[in-house]
Amino acid sequence: MTFSHFNRRFHIYLGMVLLPWFLMYGLSAVTFVHGGLMSRILGTKDVKPWRPLFERAYDAPVPTADKLNDLGEKIKRDAGLSGLHGTYRENDNQINVYVYTFLRSTQLKYFVNEKRLIAEDKNFRLDHFLTGMHTRAGFREGLLGDLWAVLVSIVAIGMLGWVASGLYMWWQLKSKRWLGLVALLAGAISFIAIVFRL
Repeated sequence: MTFSHFNRRFHIYLGMVLLPWFLMYGLSAVTFVHGGLMSRILGTKDVKPWRPLFERAYDAPVPTADKLNDLGEKIKRDAGLSGLHGTYRENDNQINVYVYTFLRSTQLKYFVNEKRLIAEDKNFRLDHFLTGMHTRAGFREGLLGDLWAVLVSIVAIGMLGWVASGLYMWWQLKSKRWLGLVALLAGAISFIAIVFRL
């Protein structure tokens, strides 16, 4: 088997392996750009973002701003939740804690003056799920999140290999080099022009 034969097979089968990832990133990119249209197509336009989980009395001392995330950790534990979290002070009376795992998001609202804690789960929406997968990054969410980060790294390297094998195949077709060059230049010029105009 020559290198050209190997390269063609490599390109074909790597493309098939990467196909689910290409579809996910393609669909999620369309969802980012055309969110309203996608929500209508997917039937998620009228889905309420949050559903009540519980409401209970709660009292915790409010720390200084630099220790606010510690309070978020305490509220999360007291609510019986696990996962990553972010803590934000909505106003003097309200502190929000957003707890999220790979497949679930919960918001906790602590009303300081009323000594009250409300928890709400995020309703599943396919459009939000797609954009969430697109932007998910880092080794921070336990085994499943770490596995996702490893796979995304492998997919990124695979995409570079797929591009390189495609360029090699194009270069071997001497009669098509000029057409490929036009395509490369058109893509590069349009990309660079948009980047520098943004």
